[in-house]
Amino acid sequence: MARKIGSRYTVHQVIGRGSAGTVWLGEGPDGPVAVKLLREDLASDQVLVGRFVQERTALTSLDHPRVVGVHDMVVDGSDLALVMELVQGTDLRTRLERDGVLTPRHAVSVIADVADGLAAAHAAGIVHRDVKPENVLLDLAAPPGPGGAPRAKLTDFGIARLVDAPRRTRATRIIGTPDYLAPEIIEGLEPRAAVDIYALATVLYEVLAGFTPFGGGHTGAVLRRHVTESVPPVPGLPDGLWRIIAECLAKAPASRLRAAELAERLREQLPGLDELPALAVPAQGKLLAEEALTPGEAVYAEAETGPGTHRRRRGPAVPLVPGPSPDSTRDTHTSLRRPSPHELASYAAESDAQRSNAVPAAHRKGRRALVRRRRTIAVLIAVVLLLAGAAAAFAAFAGGGGGGGRGGGREGGRVGAASLAGSVLAAPSPRSAPLIPRL
Repeated sequence: MARKIGSRYTVHQVIGRGSAGTVWLGEGPDGPVAVKLLREDLASDQVLVGRFVQERTALTSLDHPRVVGVHDMVVDGSDLALVMELVQGTDLRTRLERDGVLTPRHAVSVIADVADGLAAAHAAGIVHRDVKPENVLLDLAAPPGPGGAPRAKLTDFGIARLVDAPRRTRATRIIGTPDYLAPEIIEGLEPRAAVDIYALATVLYEVLAGFTPFGGGHTGAVLRRHVTESVPPVPGLPDGLWRIIAECLAKAPASRLRAAELAERLREQLPGLDELPALAVPAQGKLLAEEALTPGEAVYAEAETGPGTHRRRRGPAVPLVPGPSPDSTRDTHTSLRRPSPHELASYAAESDAQRSNAVPAAHRKGRRALVRRRRTIAVLIAVVLLLAGAAAAFAAFAGGGGGGGRGGGREGGRVGAASLAGSVLAAPSPRSAPLIPRL
């Protein structure tokens, strides 16, 4: 059933859904369009509506082939809508769920396209803040890129910034998708262009490996990993490509590449990726169902299911095959409680403790026993050498002062020392004969 949006647009059917709103196939004065109709509760927020109008010029002026263009923004009664370019294709998340991970060549080509779009946005002073596979569209109507890879476009620019209005997000809250959140967002810093680079590198890691580097389990565990843990390597990935990913996932924003530099360096890797098949990377195997919740993480677990309950999930946070229930870490603009400074400071200690507990108890016990045995042997050797030296000195002194001659004295010293060493190693009882003969 057709529905009017403002005076210029008509929508016909739903072609996509997200937590911020619904995407409709529509018709405008210049032909087919995609209309993102934001949720009614967002449309009723006057602060957000004011921000929506303020952002109109910035968003509609962002014109780049690797960005899904915003043609218009409509405020009409209870309707708050973005009228966007209609892309003939699918989103990257759907492609992953349907066909699995991409080959390294296709993955690099797609992410380089997205980096081009981010470079244009950052040059215009716009930060996306929610880069993830759901917001990457594969344009199947356009000529393919290197190696037959589909060309990519980044969509939903400005949605996070619009929703992040003062009345909706306080200093103690986070708006975003947990698997792709840069550490500085978790720590309460202002989101800048580097957060998009971090998120895009996470997407590249995911389309190569099949899971995100820090995902898995309840939200508190995901946030802790972003802040404290180093990125786990992807087996079989060329060194040059891995260095790019690791650099863009640096904890310090200033250490990450800029978008234009990232696109250039990714395309430099393409010639060496021609023959590489899709990587067969096993799942991370983070058995979070057996993990004990840290005090800071328990808050997030309860927030997901209600006070007094702890829901756990196994394996990677973003499975390639959809499960029976949605994964909450993939919701767009999830509202999270920001960790307190005390919780952030305790995350490193909690991570170290978990790594220590990962060592089997039997291995730790055996290692301690080995250390004790080595110490005991060292003490025995020191005692033997000390007593042997004392015996030799005594024998030499006795031989020099008596009538046995020098030869006999030296021989007596050697015999006494040998006897002493043999007696100590044999561990004689207290009742044994004296080791040194009386004069």
